Amino acid sequence: MENIGLHEIRSRFLEFFREKEHFVQKSYPLVPKNDKSLLLINAGMAPLKPYFLGTEEPPSKRMATSQKCVRTGDIENVGKTARHATFFEMLGSFSFGDYFKKEAIAWAWEFMTEKMGIPVEDLWVSVYLEDDEAFNIWNRDVGVSSHRIVRLGKEDNFWELEVGPCGPCSEIYIDRGAEYGCSNPDCKPGCDCDRYIEVWNLVFSQYDKDENGNYNLLEKPNIDTGMGLERIAAVLQKTDNIFEIDVMKSLISWVESRSGKTYKRDEKEGLSFRVIADHIRAVTFLVGDGVIPSNEGRGYVLRRLIRRASRHGKLLGINENFLKDLVAEVIESWKVEYDELVEKQSQIVKIVEIEEEKFQETIDQGIDILDGYMEDMVSNGQTELSGEKSFKLYDTYGFPLDLTKEILEEKGYSVDEAGFSSEMEAQRDRARKAREEADTAGWNKEGKADFSLDTEVEFKGYDSLSIESRVLAVYVDSKKVESISEGQEGIIVLEQTPFYPEGGGQVGDKGFMTSEGTTVKVLDTRKEGDVIFHIVKVLEGTVAIRDMVSAEVNKKSRMDTARNHSVTHILHQALKDVLGEHVNQAGSLVMPERMRFDFTHFEPVKKEELEKIEDIVNEQILSALDVVVEETSIDEARARGAQALFGEKYGETVRLVEIGDYSKELCGGTHIGNSSQIGMFKVVSEGGIASGTRRIEAVTGSEAYKYFKEQSETVDSVAQVLKANKKDIVTKAQNLSEEVRSLEKELNKLKSELALGNVDDIIKEKTSLGDVALVAKRLESVDADGLRDIADEIKSKLGSVVVVLSAVNDGKIVFTAMATKDLVKRGVHAGNILKEIAKMTGGGGGGRPDMAQAGGKDPEKLDEAMAAVSAIVESQLS
Repeated sequence: MENIGLHEIRSRFLEFFREKEHFVQKSYPLVPKNDKSLLLINAGMAPLKPYFLGTEEPPSKRMATSQKCVRTGDIENVGKTARHATFFEMLGSFSFGDYFKKEAIAWAWEFMTEKMGIPVEDLWVSVYLEDDEAFNIWNRDVGVSSHRIVRLGKEDNFWELEVGPCGPCSEIYIDRGAEYGCSNPDCKPGCDCDRYIEVWNLVFSQYDKDENGNYNLLEKPNIDTGMGLERIAAVLQKTDNIFEIDVMKSLISWVESRSGKTYKRDEKEGLSFRVIADHIRAVTFLVGDGVIPSNEGRGYVLRRLIRRASRHGKLLGINENFLKDLVAEVIESWKVEYDELVEKQSQIVKIVEIEEEKFQETIDQGIDILDGYMEDMVSNGQTELSGEKSFKLYDTYGFPLDLTKEILEEKGYSVDEAGFSSEMEAQRDRARKAREEADTAGWNKEGKADFSLDTEVEFKGYDSLSIESRVLAVYVDSKKVESISEGQEGIIVLEQTPFYPEGGGQVGDKGFMTSEGTTVKVLDTRKEGDVIFHIVKVLEGTVAIRDMVSAEVNKKSRMDTARNHSVTHILHQALKDVLGEHVNQAGSLVMPERMRFDFTHFEPVKKEELEKIEDIVNEQILSALDVVVEETSIDEARARGAQALFGEKYGETVRLVEIGDYSKELCGGTHIGNSSQIGMFKVVSEGGIASGTRRIEAVTGSEAYKYFKEQSETVDSVAQVLKANKKDIVTKAQNLSEEVRSLEKELNKLKSELALGNVDDIIKEKTSLGDVALVAKRLESVDADGLRDIADEIKSKLGSVVVVLSAVNDGKIVFTAMATKDLVKRGVHAGNILKEIAKMTGGGGGGRPDMAQAGGKDPEKLDEAMAAVSAIVESQLS
């Protein structure tokens, strides 16, 4: 059997099926498109479901792929077994109503025996026990002897879901030899031993299972085959462990070089090597396909993989950030098939680097706290960490539950996951109640009405801002009524309306409805199902069902909203141009007064980047680009390069908004006719709203003009206060700032000198721990330098002493600790003293045995922390 590398196997497979007139499709991204049922692509056929279901036309009736896949359902087993992996590639060949069993079986045998060079005597096959057709093809047409064809039951050799296409399977096995087998002389595929390994599964989708459990023959049956690339590589390279195939060995060798340790399969540290090698591939490809770390969904999958890999690096003694360097090794190897990784390398490296840095900031503190919890568990004879403590680790310190579980399991402990879930649900309830309280009372009240009407409301507002329309329904206090009169608030539904209902981030229109003697103010416009309803207040007169009214949208408000909506499209593209193609819209709010735009990005936007983005948007505005809106098919829109919002469900007909050649997006909102109508664009804020999600708030048109006017007035006021010309105010402010800093420095010096003058009084408060002198004192308004000077003075006066001083400055705690050399020799460690007491105040720090400094965050805990110093010092003394 030929020893063939993984990349060569992939190449031979795809080329083989290309010669068999298959369309070779480049791997689809790991992020599913238009499939909310999947978090990530987890099988070779997953991206092809629309072709199997017949909802979309495939590019060819014959296809072949090497599909990237990620599965994390059993992530805890990765590295513990020979074949579990989070990332893998699935080789697949597919027929959509073209060829069937005869060709699929013959070509699979040809590939395995001729292209892979696997001896015929090492190959076995299985078929579904009732599938005589497949048995006969293997036996009579291909020539496999009957004793090497095993019939297996439905559980093993029949693929199906609850309803839909399904059918029998046929699997190809490789005999690894008697040394891997059991003592049963009749051992064959289907046995639980390790002798026969299944490498290729051929699924014959010939039935359509209905809701009654009936199997109806498909008019055009399909072929779906799948072969794990890593698994066949392991077989051909004669290793029973996917982590020892060529590409994985190179990653493990890199980790050996960085850690200074040698990989040994059966030793405990071998697990860490395997976890890192597996996870770094998944991380590289996930980020390359646009996933960024976050606390939910696929972003959390990525975050979890990075954190697990980073922690296993620490277990191997790699204390610095290393994953970004290992990413380069993955790209160097896999670029032979995935050249897009090279194009995105800097972006992938940056995202992984930032996420690992964030994790390093929390892991040490989290592990220290968890160690403390485990010590308490030992003292109390417990083996399970409470849900309250595990949730506190997660909620307060950012320490993920799965990592807590993993560390506890390594020590033989467990965590109360039900208790954790209870704490999490309680927090969600609190957040939900807060959101409900923030809702408008009017919406809560009116939103409960039953809008089940027999007709849909026709929206005419794209073309007209004023129309005549008939009243279909009226609601007051959520109840359907015949009419609504002066002074009442309620809901009116029209047969046709120019009012745009809230949707797609755009707020609902406002305006008026009028008829003879009647004026109704439209406060908001919403939509439920096919019904557009208007939240109104009647200013005069009465409106009844079947009345004709003149409905008129507030023109200025609509125009201002349209400016802000169109600019979100330009901004979206500008963000991609400056920050990278990974940027995607994560939400928006479009109002007449302002707009906000949420987007996926892994770090704060730099000042120069934000300026460049703002410049690009204004350049497009000044270029006077025509805004063209047209209805077209979803396929045509995609072919023209239109951006669709991820997770949005689109029908066959979509509304395509093109702003010159710069922006193309699917959108149902209202827009201006030319980019010049936006006037100007000004960012007023940028910041993070969640991990991996940023928000830009901006103004346009008259609001932008108002913003600049206010800024100019502020500059005038500052110049007046500083008694300087406007052009000189920055210099004047800098001079004043330097003067203030100088005065503050002088003041701190005076405070320190004053405190130094009181050293003798501080010494009088010393305590004794046997023959050891301890000075532990909280001082007022002394900075870190001052504390150090005072501690030095105490140490020089007493000769043998432990000094621990603290103070609060601007709401933050500073600590200093010193110990004389004779006491250091007896076990006193100033750094460890501060490490413990700083932790009690929500801070951290440390230092040498003889001198250390630290900081804290919670002044209310300072007295408690200082009270603990005596016991800590006493525990160190030997």
